[in-house]
Amino acid sequence: MGHREDLLDGAKRCLLEKGWTRTTARDIVAASGANLASIGYHYGSKEALMMEAFLQLTAEWADEAAPAIASAADPQAPREERLAATLDGVIASFAKDREFWSAQLEVVGQLVKNPELRSKFAAVQPGGREGMVALFEGVDDSEVGPEATRTAGAFYYAVFVGLWMQWLIDPAAAPTGREIVEGARRVLAGTVLDEPGEPDAPEGAEG
Repeated sequence: MGHREDLLDGAKRCLLEKGWTRTTARDIVAASGANLASIGYHYGSKEALMMEAFLQLTAEWADEAAPAIASAADPQAPREERLAATLDGVIASFAKDREFWSAQLEVVGQLVKNPELRSKFAAVQPGGREGMVALFEGVDDSEVGPEATRTAGAFYYAVFVGLWMQWLIDPAAAPTGREIVEGARRVLAGTVLDEPGEPDAPEGAEG
């Protein structure tokens, strides 16, 4: 690899090991074997390099994790069962790639004070919504049209991010796929509130 690729690889390692705010230019140099001047030459700034590294880590996660998540669902099973299984696969991916999702949260926290980073997120968000539809529907991205991306993509994105946040706060109390599907069913049916005599939630579960 050349210095450009070495720097990118080193920045990705630093993001996973140290996070966004604790990573310095010297950390990246030490991890990559390059030199300080090469950061400015190839990327313009440490922040630009970190943004590129983060976006590449996200793309790599999608390429590697999405097939495993999709394979958790039986394509012949009823739709609600497939959705629950896919959600369980998502939860399993959080645990498998804990460092990545912890870094992701730290990067999201930079958006308010970093307009350039926010614009990068905004640019890739439509593609993220499209990818969410493909993931949860078990299809290729090319099969997802603009209306599905705008509507179902926004819904799946919201579910994914909400599940991620709940898992990061307390993995043991994160909902299961079946609980999320049941919650969606109750919301759409207008039967959210517990009926008299309905069994209590299992101990430790969220009410």
